[in-house]
Amino acid sequence: MVRPEWIGPWTFYGPQAARGITIVKVIASSVRKGNVLEIDDRLYVVLVAVSFHPGKGTPTTQIDMRRISDGVKVSQRYKTTEQVERAMVEDREHQFLYQDGEGFHFMSSENYDQITLQADLIGDQAAYLQPEMKVMLSVHEGNAVAIVLPQKVTLEIVETEPVTKGQTASSSYKPAMLSNGVRTNIPPFIGPGTRVVVMTEDGSYVERAKE
Repeated sequence: MVRPEWIGPWTFYGPQAARGITIVKVIASSVRKGNVLEIDDRLYVVLVAVSFHPGKGTPTTQIDMRRISDGVKVSQRYKTTEQVERAMVEDREHQFLYQDGEGFHFMSSENYDQITLQADLIGDQAAYLQPEMKVMLSVHEGNAVAIVLPQKVTLEIVETEPVTKGQTASSSYKPAMLSNGVRTNIPPFIGPGTRVVVMTEDGSYVERAKE
């Protein structure tokens, strides 16, 4: 399916469109990680996009990108309302296989083709990848440019800090370490060895896992 994340005025045009690539115009502040931008007839995948709104001066958006053709990283700063050129991508289901020195390897659920993502595209989400996990990859011209993990994942608590005096389950949480090395906060009654459900977006505790 095609991502429907179009924000602001847009038009179809340009040499990429002539090659069958749809290019749209969006404002810089709407750009997100995983988007593909066209700059000077070259395609770049967005790694980080941050908008700044100073008390005085013009609001700007800083975009860190990687050129798809050769992997070169560049940074650009735009006015938040300035238009940039974005290519559309498709979301396709893949299964995570393994990680090695070349990157993170996935297999298509449709045709079993394998595809590799570099670590900088996955970022902190790498900690939540598990063998055979089903994920959605954003694919552009055969290149994986972004990943969407399941919203929740089950992990084991391997370490917790002692409960402070007077602490109750309803009043506060305590720090803990998950089996993937991520720190989170859990209810005081949960101890090491307990499997819990957490959000992959930020590692926050949801509930005790149902065995």
